[in-house]
Amino acid sequence: MRNPTTKKIAGISSIILTVLFTLLIIFYKLIFNSELSLSLSYITIISLSFLIISYVVINYFVDKFLYRKIKVLYKSISDHKSLKKDIREKYKSDNGLLKSVEDDVIEWAEDYQKEIEQFKKLEEYRKQFLANVSHELKTPIFNIQGYIETLIDGGIEDTSIRNEYLVKAAKNIDRMINIIDDLEIISQIEDGKLNLEYRIFNLKELVLEVFDSFHKLALEKEISLYIKDGLDDSISVLADRDRIRQVLINLISNSIKYGSKHGRTAVSWYDMDENILIEIADNGIGISKQHLTRVFERFYRVDKDRSRRQGGTGLGLAIVKHIIEAHNQTINIRSDLGKGTTFGFTLKKAS
Repeated sequence: MRNPTTKKIAGISSIILTVLFTLLIIFYKLIFNSELSLSLSYITIISLSFLIISYVVINYFVDKFLYRKIKVLYKSISDHKSLKKDIREKYKSDNGLLKSVEDDVIEWAEDYQKEIEQFKKLEEYRKQFLANVSHELKTPIFNIQGYIETLIDGGIEDTSIRNEYLVKAAKNIDRMINIIDDLEIISQIEDGKLNLEYRIFNLKELVLEVFDSFHKLALEKEISLYIKDGLDDSISVLADRDRIRQVLINLISNSIKYGSKHGRTAVSWYDMDENILIEIADNGIGISKQHLTRVFERFYRVDKDRSRRQGGTGLGLAIVKHIIEAHNQTINIRSDLGKGTTFGFTLKKAS
């Protein structure tokens, strides 16, 4: 059974051809035979016969060679888009097939263009990423090279110079190791290879553990570390304890590094029914609004010179964001320039 679209195309085409054929016969008769009136019945029969034959032929060829090929094209495009649409519904009726083909080809072309743009963005991102990694590694490498050359040129004979430069070289080696370790963590998370080991643990105990590791640094910076009063000490969460410890280390470390002298870093948490909201707040230098949307990007630094002097890799906050999102939770930031910064993230409350 022929479909309606094929019949419509064949009908219109055959009528047009029949009219042209009839006009051609009439034109011929007018030129070569003056007795046209005697031949009208003959012309009518010929025209009707031509109409029927042309309709059958056109309908056959349109359906066999054109329409079916379009249908195959349409099915190929639709199959390509099968993740987004239910193709079967479109095949219930062939009435709008050509229109559907047109719409789907346009949509497919737009999607393809978007993919190209996405590939261009990824390529640009790759270039920027490699440039950032190269820049971050160059600084410690050049520092180490300078220290070693000084020692080779005779500095090694001076005990004070030798010890000082070896210590500085060791610190720069540690910095390179930290950069590589941070890059490895981000790569594992993005590739889905970082397995989270969920377990229940007490939040206050973990915070105090992290505070203890920063006790010396906080004393040097004259910054107070404390947990806000009035909080529920028994609050427990369900998460990967080691990874959340890493989150707290990165956030508290940033808070101390960019805190004001005689400042403070306060940790607090709040029961949000199914989740616990943890906040790390300081009264440090703060971050201007123009930077807030980018602080979680790899290697992004609000103050590049100061960040490098502090020894940061530029990857800490990116790692924090990845770890929290790997827990299917969220992280946010609030900050006022010159007043301080607050990082807040959620974790699943232990039942």
